[in-house]
Amino acid sequence: MTRLLVMILGVLAVAVAAAPGLARAAPEGLERASIAQLRARMASGRLTSEALVRFYLRRIARLDRAAPALHAVIAVNPDAIAEARALDAERRRSGPRGPLHGIPILIKDNIETAGSLPTTAGSLAMTGNIPGRDAPIVARLRAAGAVILGKANLSEWANFRSTASVSGWSAVGGLVKNPYALDHTACGSSAGSAAAVAAGLAAAAVGTETDGSIVCPASMNGVVGLKPTLGRLPTTGIVPIAHSQDAPGPITRTAGDAAVMLAVMEGSPAPAAAAPADLRGRRFGVLRFAPGRRPETEPIYDAALARLTAAGAVLVEVKLPDGGAVSRAEALVLASEFKAEINAYLAQAPAGVKTRSLADLIAFNAATPAETVLFGQEIFLGAERTKGLTDPVYLGALAESKRLAGPEGIDKLLADNHLDALVAPTAGPTWKVGQGKYPGSFSTFPAVAGYPHLTLPMGQAQGRPVGLSFIGAAGSDAALLGFGAAFEATGPGFVMPTFPATVEDGPAR
Repeated sequence: MTRLLVMILGVLAVAVAAAPGLARAAPEGLERASIAQLRARMASGRLTSEALVRFYLRRIARLDRAAPALHAVIAVNPDAIAEARALDAERRRSGPRGPLHGIPILIKDNIETAGSLPTTAGSLAMTGNIPGRDAPIVARLRAAGAVILGKANLSEWANFRSTASVSGWSAVGGLVKNPYALDHTACGSSAGSAAAVAAGLAAAAVGTETDGSIVCPASMNGVVGLKPTLGRLPTTGIVPIAHSQDAPGPITRTAGDAAVMLAVMEGSPAPAAAAPADLRGRRFGVLRFAPGRRPETEPIYDAALARLTAAGAVLVEVKLPDGGAVSRAEALVLASEFKAEINAYLAQAPAGVKTRSLADLIAFNAATPAETVLFGQEIFLGAERTKGLTDPVYLGALAESKRLAGPEGIDKLLADNHLDALVAPTAGPTWKVGQGKYPGSFSTFPAVAGYPHLTLPMGQAQGRPVGLSFIGAAGSDAALLGFGAAFEATGPGFVMPTFPATVEDGPAR
């Protein structure tokens, strides 16, 4: 059913792209333009929202549906052009309603949107999940004038079905390809959101993270991603994993755009632009991979650190405590919370959703070969065996993980060294699908603690993007965005992909 819907909407995108008037040359550089630049063009009358939506739909038809077939977009909104046309009329009549007026945004397909599109989390079991409502963060985007362009593909169940899951693959949407090397992973779980922004299929996108699912794909697709402080953005209307770590966040091409998106989704007045912080005298704790672990990343990271030093920052070499105990406790916490929360979500899902519990999902997957063709569901099975949110073992693990990651982890490191934030390589560069191994990252401590984590491009290894992370204390989101904007100002940032079939996996250049 959903595959048919995807095909229909794909045909719609192609038809829209061929509509009269669309063949006219689009303004140069729209595919790489920031929200701020698009907003300026609209304000001057040089660009309309309808023209911009048609431009993105044409790129989706050409790059996502046809070769190179990125599979970053599960479905386009059939009402997107009409919504853009209405916003153009509103602008002429009364001016922009907000800082995203007419800007097309993609929404990860585990976040509910009003209209006819389902919210599937990438699972065939959820093709009937058409809630007919916006998640609060989506409602706020619309209130600020955004056009919901469509839904982005993702790692099925946000990478929470199997330890062997294929990042960026879902039974509904297929495998997201990395636009910088089509046979390489786009990471996950917000793979479609990040790949789409990198490929110029939308001005920005919304992703979600429980541990690494915004920052890893953003890093490996060469864009900006922010995992905000836990609770800063509401998670109502989002297919859950765990309330103690789930966080939606923006994926953009600049730190300034991420700041605008964050403010809008939070319901705060959005800044016209993120003011770059003055880095002079700012103290950053430098985290590193173990020697030799990611050698191709080291020269890129050293160059990024040199840029920070040249801007006046003070760098202090530091180490986080061993993360083994945090990860072990986290695994039990996520499994326990997932069972409770997915059961609650499914119990109130629309009647079209026939799986009403985790046990039902397990049975559905077992009976549906298309779901298990690449990997199983051992995380689901383990979660089903957990004993609930009053289980003393769960409560002990929750308290331990929060303490080790926050007060005794990030907070202690910041305080002991009088630091403004931590910096780190977000992850290693992307690897060939089926031939590599997750390179590790520093995402777990801020994810478990619930602290903000920003990544933005710092360079490439043989054409494969690598991100720089800024990690801070709870509530330091705005400060991290300021640091990120300042780092962007010191050198090249986003680099448009060229969609090569492959690249050589080798050292930095």
